[in-house]
This record gives sequence, C-alpha cells and structure tokens, in this order.
Amino acid sequence: MTNAKTLREKDVAGLEAELKSLQKAHFGLRMQKATQQLSNTSTLRSTRRDIARAKTILAQKRAATTAGGSDASAAKNKE
Repeated sequence: MTNAKTLREKDVAGLEAELKSLQKAHFGLRMQKATQQLSNTSTLRSTRRDIARAKTILAQKRAATTAGGSDASAAKNKE
C-alpha cells in the first residue's frame, strides 16, 4: 500500500511509473481472482484505491505545472 505522502514526493515521471506498476499488479490480481487462486480479495480493493490515489496526485501535479505556466502568460497579457 502506498500512501499519499510518498507519492507526493515523486516527480511526474516517477508517478507515471508507479501508476503503471500498480495497474500491472491490479491486472495480475484480477486474473488470480478469475482463476480462483486469490485467497485475499481485499488486496484488489487496496490496489484499486492506490491507483486512484496515484492518478489524483498525478493530475494535481500536472494541473499545478499548467497553472504555473498560464499565470505567467496571463500576467504578460495584462501588460
């Protein structure tokens, strides 16, 4: 389980790599569940929530970089 604090410390590339890793793990867990090899199904829930957490933080970081760039261009347009 990854917590939000450790995810926020990563850069965008690190978050994308973490997201890809979580999605692969989730796929593997779904396949195990489908073949009835998964004994602890709560790992599906926690992995799904970790993916959502990573996507949320990634979107926040992208919005922050986009907003930072648009503020500078908006200030230039006012002058």
